[in-house]
Amino acid sequence: MNGGLLVAGTTSDAGKSVVTAGICRWLVRQGVKVAPFKAQNMSLNSFVTREGAEIGRAQAMQAQACRVEPTAHMNPVLLKPGGERSSQVVLLGRPVGEMSARGYHGGRQERLLGTVLDSLAELRATYDAVICEGAGSPAEINLRRTDIVNMGIARGAGLPVLVVGDIDRGGVFASFFGTVALLAPEDQALVAGFLVNKFRGDVSLLEPGLDMLHGLTGRRTYGVLPFRHGLGIDEEDGLRVSLRGTVRESAVAPPVGEDVLRVAVCAVPLMSNFTDVDALAAEPGVVVRFVDRPEELSDADLVIVPGTRGTVRALEWLRERGLADAIVRRVAEERPVLGICGGFQLLGEHIEDEVESRAGQVDGLGLLPVRVRFARGKTLTRPVGEALGEHVEGYEIHHGVAEVAGGEPFLDGCRVGRTWGTHWHGSLESDGFRRAFLREVAAAAGRRFVPAPDTSFAALREEQLDRLGDLIEHHADTDALWRLIESGAPQGLPFIPPGAPA
Repeated sequence: MNGGLLVAGTTSDAGKSVVTAGICRWLVRQGVKVAPFKAQNMSLNSFVTREGAEIGRAQAMQAQACRVEPTAHMNPVLLKPGGERSSQVVLLGRPVGEMSARGYHGGRQERLLGTVLDSLAELRATYDAVICEGAGSPAEINLRRTDIVNMGIARGAGLPVLVVGDIDRGGVFASFFGTVALLAPEDQALVAGFLVNKFRGDVSLLEPGLDMLHGLTGRRTYGVLPFRHGLGIDEEDGLRVSLRGTVRESAVAPPVGEDVLRVAVCAVPLMSNFTDVDALAAEPGVVVRFVDRPEELSDADLVIVPGTRGTVRALEWLRERGLADAIVRRVAEERPVLGICGGFQLLGEHIEDEVESRAGQVDGLGLLPVRVRFARGKTLTRPVGEALGEHVEGYEIHHGVAEVAGGEPFLDGCRVGRTWGTHWHGSLESDGFRRAFLREVAAAAGRRFVPAPDTSFAALREEQLDRLGDLIEHHADTDALWRLIESGAPQGLPFIPPGAPA
């Protein structure tokens, strides 16, 4: 078998990421050696592979669904927004510069088509099947000429296309029809059919519409996936705490101790890797919320300043909103604060930035004995260490180089009293360390909170990925899906006018 499929969507957030992961997990359970692929990703949630390449977290999650190690080929182009008009371009896991949206779509993107096709070919030579994820909608007619992630990659590699639509939003039939009708004939020939996502109710009521859609487009529907809470893990965008809002959404486990623990995460601009707090949210009795007002910190037992693609901008935002003063007061009162990556940097004494913001010399909050200088090269590592007497693993993605001049060592950062700072993302996914850290926070906050002794973050993620595989296995026509992956789009699919504009 040397199959492939592109999972496109009628809109952003139609469910492409989770459907791709679900198909991957279903195939793995059938004994297929499968890999995920997304030619171009735009996200501030990224991950570091074992070889030190930066890719989108969605593709790392999909690789886990495939039970394989993620590689740079699975996401050869990653765009990391640095504002409304520009992004850092990460090519094959390494940053190659900043570029405006106009400059990127004006020529650079089109030149990358060969690179992404080479990465896809590398995966197809290694795996039995590659399940590709599109971006946004394939019918974005203003971007088709330079497209390398939807129909551009489908046509370049001869991939059949499955279009996912979110029926929970409404208008799914019009979206399916309109998506096909705005594509060029050569692109339409690759669109094999549709997959309805997030359906609530009796499927028999939907079937007449599916029959009419088939009559209008000549294309079948490959499945109707029911609405399920908690399937959006490691999304590209959006602000959700996935494991509390998902795995435990239907039946939240009660706290083990007498108290809950309240965690407030400052929703800084250009927040990156907010998935760091998922492991906290997975703990029974831990309540995680994102905040943007100083009064929301008052009842928090732990305040987290998360990673950000704009450390200086986040620092200014905290000061403008009064959050900086509230954090300084917390530290003076010896109440717990944790800074991660950019959040760690701005807790320090001084920032020298001629790279990210180009703001030059900037004073930090002065809460940790740390001075930060931004380097043009990016640190991309998977460190392993020990803290609070427990084994810890994490990953680092940052331009800022920290010079630590005091405090107690803490995950290559430092700790002063009840204020911790580290560049390590993902450290809280280490179960033993997370429990030890929460015990310290609870003691400092005077809470009778006890971490659950058996919460396994890795097991919860596996459980969630299996739920995605179950969704495909039980609610999609897997025989037809298998034929599509193995043999490509059916021949003789009709053209739906008007097609793409000239």
